[in-house]
Amino acid sequence: MARIRAWPPGRLALACCAAWMLVTEPARADETCQSPYMAKITGLEDFVYVWTLGVEGLGDGSDKLVTVDAREASPTFGKPIHAASVGGRHEAHHGGFTDDRRQFWAAGLSDSRIFIFDVASEPAKPRLVKVIDDFVERSGGAAGPHGAYALPGRMLIPSLSNRDGTGRAALVEYSNEGDYVATHWLPTEAAPNGARIEATADGYGYDARVLPRRNVMLTSSFTGRENYMRPLGDLMKDGEAMKRFGQTMVVWDFHARQPRTVLSVPGVPLEIRWAWGPQHTYAFTSTALTAKLWLVREDAHGAWSAKPVADIGDPSTLPVPVDISLSADDRTLFVDTFMDGTTRVFDVSDPDRPRQIYEKKIGAQLNMVSQSWDGKRIYYTSSLLANWDKTGVENEQFLKAYTWNGRELAARFAIDFTAERLGRPHMMAFGAAALYAP
Repeated sequence: MARIRAWPPGRLALACCAAWMLVTEPARADETCQSPYMAKITGLEDFVYVWTLGVEGLGDGSDKLVTVDAREASPTFGKPIHAASVGGRHEAHHGGFTDDRRQFWAAGLSDSRIFIFDVASEPAKPRLVKVIDDFVERSGGAAGPHGAYALPGRMLIPSLSNRDGTGRAALVEYSNEGDYVATHWLPTEAAPNGARIEATADGYGYDARVLPRRNVMLTSSFTGRENYMRPLGDLMKDGEAMKRFGQTMVVWDFHARQPRTVLSVPGVPLEIRWAWGPQHTYAFTSTALTAKLWLVREDAHGAWSAKPVADIGDPSTLPVPVDISLSADDRTLFVDTFMDGTTRVFDVSDPDRPRQIYEKKIGAQLNMVSQSWDGKRIYYTSSLLANWDKTGVENEQFLKAYTWNGRELAARFAIDFTAERLGRPHMMAFGAAALYAP
């Protein structure tokens, strides 16, 4: 296993400063949604790592981290060149790099396992080096780890559920070495933990993102294991189950890990994207069940509020927005909708008044979008959840790459993950060999 740098607690302020310097330096690549504490790629990405759900009878049937060659001069450009299987199917979902980018942590929603890959020793061929299989026990009952977010010397793991399968969720911290550190439960009406509650506090979790210069962390909300592991068709017919979805976002004092305000954001707010501008104190999210863009903003007095600022497609048709990507200049927002397989591009230069400027159907279904720092390369994947993906001919499973010139998308390459016998591609992350050069 590659040696991981540890950050003593006293160096947190210095780390924040260094992170912000990295953010404001010019960069030609990397994803715009990554943690500000994380080392950045300053050249073009060499690889796209795709955390992929296994499919029974397809290849080895296991979840795996697939490496796709993104080097345009390479003879294997646009092709899968490596797959690191983890053995079995664990509902592969989200993941993230450690702050030094030497490891990639990938989560499984069904059995709460976390898989740690060494990506530094041989970036084209990540290697599984550790499995955390006691997440539920060590965290005190959190379950359904949803990705991993880099903090200085630590990884923050938002959970979607708990050992009872309900929606009460937590934020769980680990050291970069994979040792449990702390659990922070999301506030509820019964246990607000000091938070001011606008309308309700449902305790659901999903994404977690930090704005270091304002000492603010923002979390969003989804649903518990009893819902996300059910077939989507059955779930949508169950009126009581459909009531058990998130309606809130929480503003936290980041350093204290203390919830401050529970904002009312009805409709299941999912991915959070902070603006990058040094004077911008706002973030966007989208609501899956109401198909709206929301703006979360701090006012001149330091108070935070949330409001809907645009519709995404026709909300009455339930397009189900699932992922968003904000450009590094804070001017353009890509929004993916699962049910109609469409990506929409909004001009958000005025964040209070987003305006759609483009749309394109990418496939029969669509989930994640990753955008390079320079805004020129866009990647899409198809799979949402094993029991929620479409069936039959509409069960398209792909990674598709495009260029964006500010007006339209042009195809670069596409990989059919079913034809390649790899599985259901979900989350993407960029890799670059130069990061680990001596």
